[in-house]
Amino acid sequence: MSGAAAAGKGVSMYNFSYAETLDEFCVDTRGNERQAMGMIVEQLKAAKEKGRRSKEAIEALYNTRRVWAYFIDDLSSERNELPVSLRADLISIGLWVMKELEAIRTEQSENFDGLIEINTMIRDGLA
Repeated sequence: MSGAAAAGKGVSMYNFSYAETLDEFCVDTRGNERQAMGMIVEQLKAAKEKGRRSKEAIEALYNTRRVWAYFIDDLSSERNELPVSLRADLISIGLWVMKELEAIRTEQSENFDGLIEINTMIRDGLA
């Protein structure tokens, strides 16, 4: 096999490996998002049980805010390939979540059930 043929074959093999890796990365990203949402749901359940002034509540509120801030940022990006209407719906949900988190933080609400329910639905939708 000539050097050019070998180089061409190597590039072809590289492209195939890259495509497989990219597909695996996309699946892993969705899995990571689902795992993050699962963590949030469990933390929110613990926060509900321990109360809004507990260490568990502080961690749940902080982590839920971080994950939703990431989602909203990603959904707002023009690079996001989801349909625009779905992105808008998810951003609206994210803004509601942020508002509820702030209401709990400022002791105006104890709506852990609503947060648990919506985050569970989003987590299950990522399956």
